[in-house]
Amino acid sequence: MKIAKVETFVLSNQLKETFFFSQWAYSERRICIVKITTNNGKVGWGEGYGPADVIKAGIQMVTPLIIGENPLQNETLWYKMYRKTLDFARRGVLAASISAIDVALWDLKGKILNQPVSVLMGGQHRKRVVPYATGLYFSESDDLSAKLVAEAKTYVKLGFKAMKMKVGLSVDQDIALVKAIREAIGDEIKLMIDSNHAYSLREAAELSRAVEQYNIGFFEEPVSPEYYHHYKELRTKTTIPIAGGECEYLRYGFKTLLENDCVDILQVDICGAGGLSEAKRISTLANTRGVEIIPHVWGTGIAFHAALHFIANLEPIPGRMYPPDMYIEYDRTENDIRESLTSPSIAMKNGFIDIPQGPGLGIEVDEEVVRNFSSEILI
Repeated sequence: MKIAKVETFVLSNQLKETFFFSQWAYSERRICIVKITTNNGKVGWGEGYGPADVIKAGIQMVTPLIIGENPLQNETLWYKMYRKTLDFARRGVLAASISAIDVALWDLKGKILNQPVSVLMGGQHRKRVVPYATGLYFSESDDLSAKLVAEAKTYVKLGFKAMKMKVGLSVDQDIALVKAIREAIGDEIKLMIDSNHAYSLREAAELSRAVEQYNIGFFEEPVSPEYYHHYKELRTKTTIPIAGGECEYLRYGFKTLLENDCVDILQVDICGAGGLSEAKRISTLANTRGVEIIPHVWGTGIAFHAALHFIANLEPIPGRMYPPDMYIEYDRTENDIRESLTSPSIAMKNGFIDIPQGPGLGIEVDEEVVRNFSSEILI
């Protein structure tokens, strides 16, 4: 069995309503996915996190390295792609291109061997995870606080046990919005905040001290990912757990985060940081330092299901008879591509999402949906 074809598709969808966070606005979903087909017709799907058109170019660059190769040797193929790109981009978008191919190869491997990806990764430590709703972004509104409160209450009604809101407008505005959300959802729902590295160390410390009283589950990307020492120092200035890693790539970047004691929670993005193969290596590094992992997840059902399998395989830290539930990020912002691309649809029951037990990622991609959202021709 050999890899016969690698196809990339940039899916795009104009949003009905623009939303924004501390850095810029989203008016369009634009996502790169990849389809790998063997010479006997087996298919695997992957996804890259980042600028879709650049990821597509990166995938096309490394495609000749894997054509004609055995898809079951996915880690060998990962290394070939890594070596090819090492001189040009030790971090960033080319790592996301490798990630997309790696996820597709794991999906393909699972389908060939008729096993779930998480089983092939070594086994499932859990059969379900707790999704937290990512939403509560900023938008143009006469009363942003009231709009966010209404959205937060919707998540509670849907059965979410946790949610994450955006901060980063200003320290004073953030304090007021966090207070309003906490009062609206009550004390039983876990609440996290994410500034997308909007703040200086001084501002992040000021905001942290002010919102500690609202029982914040973690503060994500409080400062620039370039300032490892600021992450470390902020941890000494607040009782709120500090999370980060969305902007890191490969085990080497995460090694720097871990060695500098930057975070309480590591947020590896599987579709950006090196794929499932590299995420497993990163999890081993985190394990040696007792650091929790909650993956960053964005994009389609492909990325979401890759994260489900990754979390299923994570060892409980610390080990005990009744380990705590683990979380997965579940983006709830407008995304018609995510809602229609894969089946079965993502289903939350009693605040949990089950780990897929079907072969590969446990999903099928609707190629008619690929046609609808892509300018490329799907054969």
